[in-house]
Amino acid sequence: MTRPTGRVLTLLELLQSGGTRTVAELADRLGVEGRTVRRYVDQLIDLDVPVESVRGRYGGYRLASGYRLPPLMFSDDEALAVLLGLVSGRRARLTTTELTASETASAKIRRVLPKHIAHRLDTLLESLAFTDQPGEFDTPDAGVLLTVADAVRHRRPVSIRYTDRDGRRSERTLHAYGIVAHSGRWYVTGKDPEIGEDRTFRLDRIADARALPGSFEAPEGPAPAQRLLSGFATAEYRHEVTLRIHGTVEQIRARLPAGIASLEEHEPEADQDQERDQERDQERAPERWLRVELRAERLDWLPPLLASLDRPFVIERPDELRDLVIALADRLASCARRA
Repeated sequence: MTRPTGRVLTLLELLQSGGTRTVAELADRLGVEGRTVRRYVDQLIDLDVPVESVRGRYGGYRLASGYRLPPLMFSDDEALAVLLGLVSGRRARLTTTELTASETASAKIRRVLPKHIAHRLDTLLESLAFTDQPGEFDTPDAGVLLTVADAVRHRRPVSIRYTDRDGRRSERTLHAYGIVAHSGRWYVTGKDPEIGEDRTFRLDRIADARALPGSFEAPEGPAPAQRLLSGFATAEYRHEVTLRIHGTVEQIRARLPAGIASLEEHEPEADQDQERDQERDQERAPERWLRVELRAERLDWLPPLLASLDRPFVIERPDELRDLVIALADRLASCARRA
């Protein structure tokens, strides 16, 4: 690409960012004289790009709304963001027409990506998992995202500068297992070799990521998404809550997803006759007693949630939660008795 052609495309990119750009501003950004800017504008108009001139003290050039889209130009970060959005869209409940449009749009962008960006994007997609139906996600730094994805794929240690939720900053080494999109945020799961424990980090809190020499072996066991959800469900909080709820896994998970609570079969002590009765009951219906364990910083959100389940439940601990449920029941009963 010759330099004049490159500057014409840069001019188009500047105009696509919106608003009116003065000739002086454009000349300064392009490193040319004002009359050269006007010549570049004429070249865009010859290509049917709808550039219009704005007169007056704050005049200049801007893109007018036309009957067709002008050629689009993306930076590496912008191309990555668009493609990740399209990938997320394919996981959502799109119609057949929307799904086809998403796939063709992805193919068009990928065809014109520089090889090094296309390769890094493939690396990221191989390292990426979703825990639920994707929605709107915070966008982490593209450089950090791609560096971590490369470390996941090639099993290389990575050094990160991290700021935790309390504002403490640290630099640490991570053996990254995978990147997970969960509830509007991006996370990386892996092992901190210095303490020998699995850790989860929010990507938007990583200020810098740098690949280190060496390699590591990926462990057997749960996938990165499952590791993330298990970590959330067992994280240290103020209250440890244990419940028994009678229902199906689907009924309970509708209100207490895997990122909040863990479920397991509850098998109370019983004699042989009771066990046979329980087995027959389970054969007749999928509903059964399940033990639910979760941790929470506050308990006030749990009573209305348990009420919304509309399933029999038993509170094993803490007693404070039992008191809150009784208080909610009393308030509801009092309201119901009012004339």
